[in-house]
Amino acid sequence: MEFNSLAFLAFFAVVYGVYLGLARHLRLQNAWLLVASLFFYGYWDYRFLVLILFTIGVSHFAARAVHASAAERTRRRWVAGAVVANLAVLGFFKYYDFFSESAAALLEAFGMRADPFTLQVVLPVGISFYTFQALSYVVDVKRGRVAPARSVTEAALFISFFPQLVAGPIERAQSLLPQITSPRKLGWNAVNEGLYLIFAGYFKKVVIADNLALTANHVFSEYQKLEGVDLLVGILAFTLQIYCDFSGYSDIARGLAKLMGFELMVNFRLPYFARTPSEFWQRWHISLSTWLRDYLYVPLGGNRGGAGKTYRNLLLTMLLGGLWHGAAYNFLLWGAYHGAILVAYRAVGQRVAWRPPPSGLLASAFGAGQIAVMFTLTIIGWVIFRAGSLEQIGAMLAGLDFGWAKGTGKRVNQLLMFGLPLFLVQAWQYERGDLLAAPKLPPWVVGPLYGCMLAGIVALATRKSFEFIYFQF
Repeated sequence: MEFNSLAFLAFFAVVYGVYLGLARHLRLQNAWLLVASLFFYGYWDYRFLVLILFTIGVSHFAARAVHASAAERTRRRWVAGAVVANLAVLGFFKYYDFFSESAAALLEAFGMRADPFTLQVVLPVGISFYTFQALSYVVDVKRGRVAPARSVTEAALFISFFPQLVAGPIERAQSLLPQITSPRKLGWNAVNEGLYLIFAGYFKKVVIADNLALTANHVFSEYQKLEGVDLLVGILAFTLQIYCDFSGYSDIARGLAKLMGFELMVNFRLPYFARTPSEFWQRWHISLSTWLRDYLYVPLGGNRGGAGKTYRNLLLTMLLGGLWHGAAYNFLLWGAYHGAILVAYRAVGQRVAWRPPPSGLLASAFGAGQIAVMFTLTIIGWVIFRAGSLEQIGAMLAGLDFGWAKGTGKRVNQLLMFGLPLFLVQAWQYERGDLLAAPKLPPWVVGPLYGCMLAGIVALATRKSFEFIYFQF
C-alpha cells in the first residue's frame, strides 16, 4: 500500500477517524495504531509480518533483559544476541543471492566451475529501515539513553509506526518512544504544518519525481544512443527525481505523523545547497547518516587516533552505508566514492587554511562556487548509484558535452519546467533558514497555496504511478 494510492488514502481516512475518536484513551489509541501499522505492512505481503514480529520480539525482550541486568557481561551478550539475530534476517533476505553469485563468479575466475545456489529471495519492503531502528533501540537502552518500553505494544508501535515504517526516517527511541507513552495533543499549528508537508510531499513525488522519472529512465536505458546535453539532462533529471521521490516520502510521513500529534525527525534539509561532503550528509537522509555516525563511525574510533585511522573509519562507514542501499557493486562503489571525497575534503582542509571572504558579494560568490562544486560531485555520485555497470558510468560521464540533438530541447524544457520552481522555492527556504516557512505565511496566502498544490497534483501527475525508489532498500 503506497502513499500515492487511493487504497492508502482510504486506509488513512479510516485510521485517522477512529484515532481521533479514541483521543481520551491513550492505550486504545496505541493499540489501534499498532493494528493499523501491522495491517499496513501486511498489505504488501502478509508473510512478511512474521519477520517484523520477530524483530519486535527479539528487540523488546533483549532491551528488557539489558535494562534488568546489572552485570555488564550479561548486558553485552543480550545486545550481541539482538544484533546478530536482526542482522542475520536482514543479511539473508537482502544479501544472500548477491554473495552467492559473487562467490560463484570468483571461483570461475580461478578456473573452477560453480553454479551459485540462489533462492531468488524476495526483499521484504522496509526491512533495512525497521531493522536499523530496532537495533538502535537495544543499543540505546544498553547505553542508558532510554528506558525500555513498558509493554510489547509500545515497543511494537515504536518499530512499526506506519507513516515511517517502510522508508524512514529511522527514528530513535529517545525521541519517538516518549511520544508513544504520553498523551498526544493536536493544535492548529501542527495540523497546518502537517497539511503543508503532505501537500508538498505529494507534489514532489507525483508531479516532479514521477515526471522527471520518464526522462531519467529513458536516458539511462538508452545512454548508448545519446550524447551531449541529452545525457546531462538525464543525469540532472535523476538527481532531482531521487531527491523529490525520497524527500517527498519523508515529508508525507512527517505530515501524517503531525496530524496524529507525533513529531518525526527532519530527514532532508536542502541537501543540494551543501558546500562540502560532510555538510551534504548533514542534509541528506539525515536519519541514516546520523545512525551510521553514532553506531558505526564513532564505535570504530571516529576521528580519534590520527588522520590515517580517521580516513579508514570514514571509508568503512561509507562503504557499509553504500551496502545498506542494496546488494550490488554500484552501491558499494557509490559508498566508496562518497568516502573518498569525504577523505579528500578533510585532508585538504587540514593542510590548507581556507580564508573565505568575510562578507559581501565576494562571500556570496565564494559560497555559490562551493555549492556548485559539491553539486557537481553529487551528480557524479548519482550516475554511479543509478548506472548498471562500470561501462555505463564511464560512457555517460565521458559523453557529456554541448552536443544538441533533435529531441534535446523538449527534454531541457521538461527539466526546467519541474526543476526551476523547485529551485526557487528551496532557495527561498535556504535564505529564510526555515523548511516550514510557507505554512507560517498569512492565511490568505496559505489557503491559495494549498489549493494550487492540490490542483497541480491533480493536473500534472503522470498517468503511470512509479513506486517510491527507496522501497527497494
